[in-house]
Amino acid sequence: MTQIILLFGEAEKGQLEKPYFVKELPELMDMLGHPPQESEGLLFAIQALLYEREVVYFRVEEEGFSKQNYFSALKVLKEKDRLRNLHALCMPGVGDGEILDAFFPICEFYKSPLITTQKDLYDYLTQQ
Repeated sequence: MTQIILLFGEAEKGQLEKPYFVKELPELMDMLGHPPQESEGLLFAIQALLYEREVVYFRVEEEGFSKQNYFSALKVLKEKDRLRNLHALCMPGVGDGEILDAFFPICEFYKSPLITTQKDLYDYLTQQ
């Protein structure tokens, strides 16, 4: 059974708020292009693919700040049959409590961890 990593991040090309189902590295580059400077989403996607995981990539306008892009993805996540093998959610660049709090129930529903960066965790924990 293939494990799926759901990722959010910026990309050089591709539509916003559309899930890209990726199984191989060349597909990722063809669909989404290169990562913009300071972006980490595609770098995490490359790592997931190298560990033989499938990736569902949502392109966002700006990592951690494009709330509309993140919240539109919640609809797809609630379709359990579509992502029944969800292994983890990866949201680099997101330290915003409003976004993360909206995704915690999804993590619980799928029994999947949330992958983020140390900097983003610090931002989340120190918000008032």
